[in-house]
Amino acid sequence: MPKVRRSRKQPPEGWELIEPTLEELEQKMREAETEPHEGKRITESLWPIFKIHHQKSRYIYDLFYRRKAISRELYDYCLKEKIADSNLIAKWKKSGYENLCCLRCIQTRDTNFGTNCICRVPKSKLEEGRVVECIRKAVQQMRYDPVIWLID
Repeated sequence: MPKVRRSRKQPPEGWELIEPTLEELEQKMREAETEPHEGKRITESLWPIFKIHHQKSRYIYDLFYRRKAISRELYDYCLKEKIADSNLIAKWKKSGYENLCCLRCIQTRDTNFGTNCICRVPKSKLEEGRVVECIRKAVQQMRYDPVIWLID
């Protein structure tokens, strides 16, 4: 199995604890990238890639900020090597963005009227009985189906 992409710099202590999970997610990413996309909409073909990208970043975020299971050195190493998305993690640290599924949901340039994605609108502000889904629906599911990561 190929290793997780990283520079020649020796990884910090604790890397061996998170490496198997990161390798597994990297393998899933390769499979999602090579999966055939005939007959799918463009956004549907990108759903698995966004989902895995979210999982990798959330994994590193949870280990450092919530569980305090990795060191600052290892966390910085993961961000520097672009194993986790530093911009997405920076948003998660801000109030109101804790459950942000991806950065595309807050980019106003990607919408017709210069607004946020519909998944960012509070449920209380939506019309009752009206079902509205995010274009990035598969990633949005990550907000409600958290994965529990186990490290001994």
